[in-house]
Amino acid sequence: MLAAMNQWLRRKTIDLDSIPHDQRLRPTLDWWHLVALGVGGIVGTGIYTLVGVGANLAGPAVTLSFLVAGLICACAALAYADVSTAIPASGSAYTYTYVVLGEAIAWVVGWSLILEYSLVVSTVAVGWSGYAGGFLASMGWPLPHALLAGPLDHGLINLPAILILVLVAGALMAGTRESANVNSVLVMVKIIALLIFVAVALPHFDIAHYRPYMPFGFSAHDVNGTAHGVMAAAAIIFFAFYGFDAISTAAEETRNPGRNLPIGIIGSMAVCTALYVLVAAVAVGAMSYTGFAHSPEPLAQILRSIGSGGAAVAIGAAAIVALPTVILAFLFGQSRIFFAMARDGLLPHGLARVGARGTPVRITALTAVLVGILAGLVPLADIAALANAGTLLAFIAVAVCMMAMRRRFHGPRLFLAPLPWLVGPLTVLGCLYLFFSLPHITRLFFLIWNGAGLIYYITWTLARRGAA
Repeated sequence: MLAAMNQWLRRKTIDLDSIPHDQRLRPTLDWWHLVALGVGGIVGTGIYTLVGVGANLAGPAVTLSFLVAGLICACAALAYADVSTAIPASGSAYTYTYVVLGEAIAWVVGWSLILEYSLVVSTVAVGWSGYAGGFLASMGWPLPHALLAGPLDHGLINLPAILILVLVAGALMAGTRESANVNSVLVMVKIIALLIFVAVALPHFDIAHYRPYMPFGFSAHDVNGTAHGVMAAAAIIFFAFYGFDAISTAAEETRNPGRNLPIGIIGSMAVCTALYVLVAAVAVGAMSYTGFAHSPEPLAQILRSIGSGGAAVAIGAAAIVALPTVILAFLFGQSRIFFAMARDGLLPHGLARVGARGTPVRITALTAVLVGILAGLVPLADIAALANAGTLLAFIAVAVCMMAMRRRFHGPRLFLAPLPWLVGPLTVLGCLYLFFSLPHITRLFFLIWNGAGLIYYITWTLARRGAA
């Protein structure tokens, strides 16, 4: 047992040159691929819906809520850029924690990331299926409900969700650079759609819609059983920002990671924060927040209210085309985390093999099957918030790693986050605040998930040591 405990506390040493050839990922990505990967993962359904949700909680000050959430994520992004350039290996927060804090903590982080990525990919696939089903119905080709929902949601199987996962997984297995090029084009479609909204709605901007600016105050407080205020909205809006962490999973597949990783991580966060604040500011200015606060499609509703129904249809079509970029970013990230854990021996070692194109074909296929089962058969609306808990834990772990590395890491540092003793604590405290803002049942399920993971980890490591 003592030997097993030493194993659980063991810290890994990164030596990419010693990795066997059939387990080595091929570096093919440049900085613009990374920026597109980050923007593709960050800009999803969140901006299309959370403007209304945030306005309902903060009023016109939803613009400030976006800035607060962006600040917390910017601190986390700086920590990721700092650590990823010092440890340019696949696995993201899992690998960083393994190197800095030890194997057992790394397992918890990796297990939490598996939860985050699986639920995000499955939820977005189900959301895309809803958009696609509605579009086909509008074209006169409606799909039966049995093929748009799983058995637990009074259907048979969510076929469009499975099909989009198969297509994205196929693109990833075809080659990292090839899929990144396709992703870059689709990301541009998504950005252009949001800029169209800004261009069409801006002429209808009325500063009167900003008075009063902060009707519910700054701090979170209860109003009719629901938390309102700038910070309450920020706790919800935060989840429209994460996705940049998927960039760090590509560290091993990046050319010149010391330069390109910080550009990708920080650049994607800067682009998305500016885009989000701009869209929110124009939305509030074009229409009183009370008019779209409860709408499931606030941007489209604003456009229809100002007589631009055609632009509303265009934005909806762009969402259908571009949402797969979110699936691609998170499926890419999840497969790389699985790959790193298998290469370290915490999952079956045979999964850590790459194909002829330098991509982890086996683990990508397995990942697609697992999330396909979730998306095709299970209704995710009530458990999708679990993804948020996994994200917050990963952000906290990376911030702690960054601070610890200031004391004990003596290797070359290609990028150093400014003000680390401010950035690190801000990330930790901000993420803890947001974690405890999650529903109680979400936090309980998160603890159950990690409890099950620890049982697996202890059993697996003891069995592995016994076999050795």
